[in-house]
Amino acid sequence: MNHNKKVFQKIVSKTKIYLAIIAILLIVICFYNRMLILPSIIVFVLLVAYAYWTNNKGQEELSEHIKNITFSLDKVAKIALVNSPFPLVIAETNGNLIFRNTKFNQEFANIDINNYLTNILNDVKLEIKNNDKKEKINDEIKIGKKTYKLYGDYMPLKDEYIIIIYFIDDTKLVELETLFDNKDIYIGQIMIDNYEEIIQRIPDSEKPQLMAEIEKALYNWASEFKGVILKSERDTFVCIFEKQYMKEIKEKKFDILDTIKELQPSDKMQFTLSIAISNEGNTNLEKYKSAQAALDIVLGRGGDQAVIHENDKFTFFGGRTQELEKRTKVKARIISHALEEMIKESSKVMIMGHSNSDMDCIGASMGIYRLAKTLGKDAYIVLDPKGDNLTIFLNEIKQDDTYSDLIKEPEDALNEIDDDTLLIVVDTNKKNYVESPEVLAKCKKIVVIDHHRRSPDYIESATLTFHEVYASSASELVTELVEYAQEEVSLTSLEAEALYAGIMMDTKSFTFKTGVRTFEAAAYLRKCGVDIIKVKKWFQSDLDTYNKISNIIAKAEMVYDSIAISLYEDEDPDANIVCAKAADELLTISNITASFVLGKMGDKICISGRSIGDINVQVILEKLGGGGHITLAGAQIEGVDIQEAKDELVNRINEYFSEQM
Repeated sequence: MNHNKKVFQKIVSKTKIYLAIIAILLIVICFYNRMLILPSIIVFVLLVAYAYWTNNKGQEELSEHIKNITFSLDKVAKIALVNSPFPLVIAETNGNLIFRNTKFNQEFANIDINNYLTNILNDVKLEIKNNDKKEKINDEIKIGKKTYKLYGDYMPLKDEYIIIIYFIDDTKLVELETLFDNKDIYIGQIMIDNYEEIIQRIPDSEKPQLMAEIEKALYNWASEFKGVILKSERDTFVCIFEKQYMKEIKEKKFDILDTIKELQPSDKMQFTLSIAISNEGNTNLEKYKSAQAALDIVLGRGGDQAVIHENDKFTFFGGRTQELEKRTKVKARIISHALEEMIKESSKVMIMGHSNSDMDCIGASMGIYRLAKTLGKDAYIVLDPKGDNLTIFLNEIKQDDTYSDLIKEPEDALNEIDDDTLLIVVDTNKKNYVESPEVLAKCKKIVVIDHHRRSPDYIESATLTFHEVYASSASELVTELVEYAQEEVSLTSLEAEALYAGIMMDTKSFTFKTGVRTFEAAAYLRKCGVDIIKVKKWFQSDLDTYNKISNIIAKAEMVYDSIAISLYEDEDPDANIVCAKAADELLTISNITASFVLGKMGDKICISGRSIGDINVQVILEKLGGGGHITLAGAQIEGVDIQEAKDELVNRINEYFSEQM
């Protein structure tokens, strides 16, 4: 049956049309002459038989031709596999090797390749297991001293896959790419901190020799890493390094910072450097501008440190010494006059501090409020009064009708902003840490007054910035602005007390980070009618809070023999205040040089860090997204519980000490 079917299929070929025509003609002939019926049948049968024979013969010839071609292709494929110019292996994903060509055996004759193949096949098997869609093999592997690019494909075979992998020697290309990458240029700027002030205190006879020693140290340091340093100004240098040397510079943690500090002209003065190096940009000019911007961050963090800006990240080194106080008040006078002009040119003034405002924040805001009012402008403090940090002070304000319209909540402030509204941000330079980021984003004219070390996410759009990290507090800076204003500003007793309280809070009653200008600002405020006893009462803790602090201190644990860490695990809306007070209190205990207290504040963990100056708590908490100063810093962590936050803090402390070694 099958044979007849095949015969029928062969007959019904391209000759079927001709046979049909012949059959029709024979039928017509037989219709006119019946004597021709038998001969016609015989002729037609012979024609059909001949057609079958010729078709069958053609099929046999075609099959033979295809077999010859297939055999030739198989032979060529086998020769190509065996004599491939690239190492080649065919294997099953279960680890069974099916074939390795001659080039493969020659290439890896002196290398134990089995471990490499096992790892490759395991990775391929895992890839097949995790992905329904089988991608072609395209990977890179280092075998011995060479780097190979792997190319290949999969073929399903029952429950396994057969894979064919080519090993393409990419060593020279990788070396060329590495060489090209290592030749990439890093451009930086180096500045001598407080050059003008220090050089004025040095005898003229010592200045040339001292500057020559500084420049020699810089040139020797650059030569060590095959770099170039060019002096652009008296206190500023431009440096250029290749990428291949940056790893060594990082490993040595910019030891030039310590070298320069050793060249101190006297016991009371010390030269320090601020260094910013960048690889951000497509051109050398863009890299130079990026280094300039990074140098502003370093200077805003107090100097005596270095930063590398690459891959959109800032990596800091150094910054472990106290900021040097500036004696000259020229900048304060200039900023004060510029701020007055900006206020006069504005329709209204809005003052805003950081979230969870404290006494320094509100004190600085009150000083700016009085300055704006003196210049005849409507002024408001943007503040969410729901927080408990300033409860006592806000109650004082409510009792005075003068300040009936002082506070505006962020939602109300947004509706009153126009193109001429001036926003003055105090006690923070971080755009994500202000009371209302929406208000900051909507205002076009911005002034920043802050004393914290500058962070990478600082407010870049500020028209005017008064940023002095040597200052004890934002209230100290605002007091100087008020004092040197062209218009005579008369602070009310409450405003002066708020500024005084701000300085007291950040200096821990004039104990930490207190300079000559701090006492000068306090003296000016005292003349304005500060009631010191009244201010002292604002900082008093009730018995319940004092008991909480005592319990926190009792649970403190010691690390590195001098660092105290404690947890405040109660649900408390004032957890950040309690933690700050407890951290301060821990420092009153002998042999404790730094303290950290962690507390739960809603869905966040707040950390308060304090130090007597030997340990830089700002550097430690900056690694956790926080900031502050050497002796006082804070941070907030989300997405972890308090124990996890503590473990993370301990890890950062370990990093801090390992970096010092």
